[in-house]
Amino acid sequence: MNISLPPNYNSLAQALVDLFGTSVAIAQTDRVSGGDINKAYALTLNNGKRIFMKANAKQNAAFFTAEAAGLTAIANTGAIGTPEILCTGTDDGEDVGYSFLLLKYIESGKKRADYWEELGRNLADMHDAPTQDKTFGFFEDNFVGARPQKNTPCQSWISFFRDNRLSPQFKAADSYFTTSDREANTKLLDHLEDFLVEPENPSLVHGDLWNGNVMCGPDGKAMLIDPACYIGHAEVDLAMTELFGGFPPAFYEAYREAHPLQPGYENRRDLYNLYQLLNHLNLFGPSYLGPVQSIVAEYVG
Repeated sequence: MNISLPPNYNSLAQALVDLFGTSVAIAQTDRVSGGDINKAYALTLNNGKRIFMKANAKQNAAFFTAEAAGLTAIANTGAIGTPEILCTGTDDGEDVGYSFLLLKYIESGKKRADYWEELGRNLADMHDAPTQDKTFGFFEDNFVGARPQKNTPCQSWISFFRDNRLSPQFKAADSYFTTSDREANTKLLDHLEDFLVEPENPSLVHGDLWNGNVMCGPDGKAMLIDPACYIGHAEVDLAMTELFGGFPPAFYEAYREAHPLQPGYENRRDLYNLYQLLNHLNLFGPSYLGPVQSIVAEYVG
């Protein structure tokens, strides 16, 4: 996949000059709530413009170049809105260095009456957008939440999900498991082809699609933010929407009408969400161990 990344700077001041002119300066900085990985700010410039900035430690600059690549990939499908990327970069700062991502500031609007139906149709269009080849993966590794996500290309979706999704998470969570847990985990990995199917066509997927990563744009339409993109099976996005409370029925009806599901999706949904729950186990600790064990038992007893 060819992605043209936005410019990357070694100074926030230089980035602002290149973007807005030599007389630009930050007039006001407001902390914005939301997210537990990065700090977020609304920057008001002396020319009246507002931009959105995410910041993290300098050594975590890859968070933002990966996010920019994912947003660009989604935008390139022309199917659904994403925030406009201005640039990425690092800055030594006065006291401590930091990395940053600058985006166009989005003023959230009032949801249209068909907000959820439109999101369903647009997501289906994104999933149906042609990919360059039949390879699963991405041109680089990225992140799901704060954890690394492996995207080594693979010709088989089932092999990709085993080797790049479940296996690394099981390995990272090994200290939580008993001997019998490990035997069940291995059995699941060894028989994954009994439960999953190859997609009819590979799809660009958001990769972390829950309610918190969808926002309403100024036109009242849904926009996708904070992606963990790769080429995979469209079902992983649909499954993720159902993991933490689900979207309204109108979303699913519109999506299925535009993108009919392969038979047996309901039997695969929990297995796709096992990846997300393992990631939460590795991020947040043992409160997610029970759900992980339950899903493994659902498939291998």
